[in-house]
Amino acid sequence: MSIHLVIFAALVIGVFASADPNYKPRPPQYGAPPRYEYVEIPHCAKNTTKSWCLEDSEYPQHEIQQAFDEHYQAVLAFYKDKLASTENSVDGLDKLNDEVYLCPSSTDYIRPLRAINVDGKWRTIINNVESYGIKYTQTARVEECDVVVGTPCPLVESCYNSKCIQKNMFHRFLVYNPYDENFPFAIEKFKFPGSCGCVVGAFHP
Repeated sequence: MSIHLVIFAALVIGVFASADPNYKPRPPQYGAPPRYEYVEIPHCAKNTTKSWCLEDSEYPQHEIQQAFDEHYQAVLAFYKDKLASTENSVDGLDKLNDEVYLCPSSTDYIRPLRAINVDGKWRTIINNVESYGIKYTQTARVEECDVVVGTPCPLVESCYNSKCIQKNMFHRFLVYNPYDENFPFAIEKFKFPGSCGCVVGAFHP
């Protein structure tokens, strides 16, 4: 095969690849070939009804660590800024102190590996990744209603209209984006269940 045929074949393959509507570019490689490939919905989402994953067999630990090592100073500054700025990392935390807990709920502290951001897109969240002796973790406090949302508040007299509602809080997390060749990290906002509130309406005899 002549060199002209080889060049022509490569051009044809490139044209077909770019014309394919399902074609997605591969993420940049940091050292070893990546085990992680981009998907709209991660595999771990199939095992949960929640908007986050606490376990993920396809979590790109190796790729994140290599990217961390390459951008160490910038990532460290991002991480410290997130920890130092409580207002930016957790919105409305003081509102929990004003709640009257008339509906039963369950509270937990989680370290998500993936979650859906406020734009409705799944993102890879940095958690349990170590670089230069520093282990990076990000924790969110979640509180979910133990009763079906909309049912009457069990501690409110039946002569009042009432219902349990799920309230949410916003958290900012450092995320990994393998398709940003210049700096594959960003801080994005996520919504998590923050408290189970009770709305009390009018009195009725």
